[in-house]
Amino acid sequence: MRIALAGNPNSGKTTMFNALTGRNEKVGNWAGVTVEKKEHPIKKNYSGEVEELVAVDLPGAYSMSPFTSEESITSSYVRNEHPDAIINIVDATNLSRSLFFTTQLLELGIPVVVALNKSDINKKKETTINTKVLSEKLGCPVVETVSTAAEGLKLVVDAAVASKGQVQKAPYVQGDIDLTNKHVVEEADRKRFAFVNDLVSQVEKRKILTKDKGTGDAIDNVLTNKIVGIPIFAVVMFLVFQISQVWVGPLIADTLVAWIETFQGYIGELLADANPLLSALLVDGIIGGVGAVVGFLPLVMIMYFLIALLEDCGYMSRVSVVLDPIFKKVGLSGKSVIPFVIGTGCAIPGVMASRTIRNERERRATAMLTPFMPCGAKIPVIALFAGAFFEDAGWVSFLMYFTGVVLIFLGALLVNKISGYKNRKSFFIMELPEYKAPSFIFALKAMCARGWAYIVKAATIILLCNTAVQIMQTFNWSFQVAETADSSILASIAGPFAYLLIPIVGVLSWQLAAAAVTGFIAKENVVGTLAVCFVGLENLIDTEELAMIEGAGGEIAGVIAITKVAALAYLMFNLYTPPCFAAIGAMNSEMKSKKWLWGGIGLQLCTGYTIGFLVYQIGTLITTGSIGAGFVPGLIAVLIMVAVVIYLCKKTEKELKHEYELNGAKTV
Repeated sequence: MRIALAGNPNSGKTTMFNALTGRNEKVGNWAGVTVEKKEHPIKKNYSGEVEELVAVDLPGAYSMSPFTSEESITSSYVRNEHPDAIINIVDATNLSRSLFFTTQLLELGIPVVVALNKSDINKKKETTINTKVLSEKLGCPVVETVSTAAEGLKLVVDAAVASKGQVQKAPYVQGDIDLTNKHVVEEADRKRFAFVNDLVSQVEKRKILTKDKGTGDAIDNVLTNKIVGIPIFAVVMFLVFQISQVWVGPLIADTLVAWIETFQGYIGELLADANPLLSALLVDGIIGGVGAVVGFLPLVMIMYFLIALLEDCGYMSRVSVVLDPIFKKVGLSGKSVIPFVIGTGCAIPGVMASRTIRNERERRATAMLTPFMPCGAKIPVIALFAGAFFEDAGWVSFLMYFTGVVLIFLGALLVNKISGYKNRKSFFIMELPEYKAPSFIFALKAMCARGWAYIVKAATIILLCNTAVQIMQTFNWSFQVAETADSSILASIAGPFAYLLIPIVGVLSWQLAAAAVTGFIAKENVVGTLAVCFVGLENLIDTEELAMIEGAGGEIAGVIAITKVAALAYLMFNLYTPPCFAAIGAMNSEMKSKKWLWGGIGLQLCTGYTIGFLVYQIGTLITTGSIGAGFVPGLIAVLIMVAVVIYLCKKTEKELKHEYELNGAKTV
């Protein structure tokens, strides 16, 4: 038996889904978190032994007439897949708005059970809802629930099971509606609203009216203020990075690194008499490479924990409101903020969150620009270079995220120019959830879920990549042990790419090139590859040229010493070039256009290279009084990129002019 969970955004559907199934899907105190349906069997303590029950978590929807792509998923599933029952999660704190969607579900003939969620909040506000009268008027069971505390869930599931096979009757006869006739649809909606308003007036009694101003409204007057709202957001995010990557994170990371080094040494002793190549592969390549990445796990998890608290308390929705006027100036909207914020955890769900944006050009632009926000996979790279060259300075992380925001704005303007977008007046409507004390349990679960995904990634993709890097660095093309690392397979493959990096780092280093290339598979590989290249096979490296680099992830000994300016440029190059392959796949899925996909990859590649070039060359000029190495070829490469952009802009302008002339001729 399949039971669909449907309701308005931010009504608690995914929280109920997690409670019923034992899953740990992402939830948030804001709209747009769920953008695709998820299925999983319901736990036995809720379903009993009658039969296997499967819960289907659907994206939030305000209407069965889809307005956005994620609403289309909900509408299509309910209409075409015919679930055995629907649990309609209704926000009890906003009954009048939620019941409009309920009336549409009741007209489909599928058994409906209404779950009055967030009932605990109503009790605190001394708001009462007569569930008996509400059930009689709607013609379906109504159960009060609190998803966060798993209250009432057994009753809801039992009611859904009991209703299987029944034909749901609407509370009033609507008749067949011609969905192609706009006036008929509008008239039907007016009837629904009239029915809902009359029903709410009968069943709900409020002590505090919606029009009354409360503490939350006073807080909103400050947090959403167009003058102080943005500085407050900047301070909040700075504290998040400071706490996770400077104050608390490194303390825990040092302990974890010590354990990893002890384990690495223990394995090294066990394999002391074994084959040297096997020892180097396992100890330096696998344990050393993966350990360097895992050593940054505490920094990542603490950041996840803090962001989860901000999401749960309702602050992130206010950020969308604050940034909306600014985003409108570059052709985006406040809805684009949600993917960007989610992207700080992982670019993949961030890109997928752009699905909530109805405008096709805006949705594609958001999906294209989201990877500019440094995600959790990029934190190890930031922390490594911050610790190695800048004494763990907190401003490094803040600068990387601030630069990402600036690049999003500049990228949006560039996309507008190339796509021929003309600025027009638009409206941004978003429901602001009520403030609530954030749940530390929820934040811990979110942190552990994301941290586990990070560990799984390190144990699979990064492990395989580091193993391959170690093997390629060990052997030459004759599959004999390389006399020097420079004669290895890895050096020959990465060598050509190293020339492209000279205008960014000022030196010819195949190790840095190899790390950048593997970073396209997964950004954590930048750290793992550097660990393998600069620590592995130390007996084959000229020790007089070693430059010890100490970072939060451990010690990395390298044959190449670069300046602080070059390190900053190389860091930015890795952060702002195309994301991992999985994120590119998500971009392809959301854009639904190969032209836009390759345009986005090209934009990211050109942006990363240009930023790296400018930072290194200008920084070198300021610090040394002369330009850096590779200035001329780097400048030529950047000018070619600029020429391509100018060509595309002129081409678009020409096409728009031609289209205008054709339309004008048709009009005449």
